[in-house]
Amino acid sequence: MFTLAFNETRTYLWSAVFILCNLVLPQLCHLIPQGGVMLAPLSLVIMVGAYKFGWKPALIAAALSPLVNHYATGMPAWGILQVMTVKLIILALVAGLAAQYYRKATLPILVGVVLMAELLGGLGELALTGGIAATIADFAIGWPGLILQVAGTYLLVKS
Repeated sequence: MFTLAFNETRTYLWSAVFILCNLVLPQLCHLIPQGGVMLAPLSLVIMVGAYKFGWKPALIAAALSPLVNHYATGMPAWGILQVMTVKLIILALVAGLAAQYYRKATLPILVGVVLMAELLGGLGELALTGGIAATIADFAIGWPGLILQVAGTYLLVKS
């Protein structure tokens, strides 16, 4: 695990790699009905990136990936772009700070990271939209993506 700084070229190169992955991976997930919502591919890339390279490159990718995706593919829809961006930024910060603090990736830590990011992201969504129904629906539909985030991050960070 690395902690890259904002003044390093590698930070921006890895951010660009994450953004590119966040363009390709969702297209593959959308081959499955509701695959994007169910599998949350952007979250997986951001979490792996935050754990492997620190919160800074993951934060850049989290802030830009939804916007780049929207202009390149039309997804996510404009109406959920702001909420998705906030949730990804929260995930980048929580995952990156957890990786920096614990210096290891264990399943319990990763489960805690995902649950904390979901809780804070849900509160962010509540603040932005004034309703909690979408957050509950995201959790109910997106549970496979949460499992994928934990298992995928664990496997990719350990490899």
